[in-house]
Amino acid sequence: MSDILVELTNARRADAALREAEVPFAEMMRRAASAPRPRDFAAAFLGDGTNVIAELKKASPSEGLIRGDFHPAELARELDAAGAAALSVLCEPHRFLGGEEYLVEARSATNLPILYKDFLSTRYQISAARAAGADAVLLIAAVLDDSALSELLGFARELGMEALVETHDEREIKRAAECGAKVVGVNCRNLRNFSTDVSLLERLVGEIPSSCTRIAESGMHTPQAIRAAKDAGANGFLVGTALMRAERPGRKLAELMSL
Repeated sequence: MSDILVELTNARRADAALREAEVPFAEMMRRAASAPRPRDFAAAFLGDGTNVIAELKKASPSEGLIRGDFHPAELARELDAAGAAALSVLCEPHRFLGGEEYLVEARSATNLPILYKDFLSTRYQISAARAAGADAVLLIAAVLDDSALSELLGFARELGMEALVETHDEREIKRAAECGAKVVGVNCRNLRNFSTDVSLLERLVGEIPSSCTRIAESGMHTPQAIRAAKDAGANGFLVGTALMRAERPGRKLAELMSL
């Protein structure tokens, strides 16, 4: 397991514990129940087109500051207009400079399904995501044992959300499917040294059972890379850095979807 994954997961669990002392779980569940009905995240990838999850992120541990001019509502509107199938919003504050408020801002500007992207490991965190207006949450197989992954998948669905279960190898793909994941992603970024190997997408995406929605994550900066992942069987493509570095993210998205 990557040290940075452990670090970020533990830090966010500690953040959640502090928050829960101020906003108890019962109150967060009340807020989640009062939030607008979630949109169908998995349905965004049913078509045969190039279904991109456009990710809004300000920074990352490997890249540092990616987009100083970061206005989530404006970005959400631009990427929606350019044809994004869904959005992902980085909510981790320590290393990605994200925040839940960014998701709230994006939610106000679009009707696209939105993925709450963070290092989640508790029911409280998932209830907070729903309360903020998220339609799906990220669950990372590498930091969750089978019991926790199954439990959190089930809890997300109780709240009307779906989960994108992120994997990095064949073993994690098998675990995700056995735990009931319906949307499975392959991240080709090595979280020990932050290198990316897009060829992993071509090999691993096909290992995801055909009964699941297959998402290719990371490293897709060109139309050709997306085409290769699509040819390997991917139904959706999560793209962040390439969009956030572009002066016109909507134009860049259109370019990536051009093949």
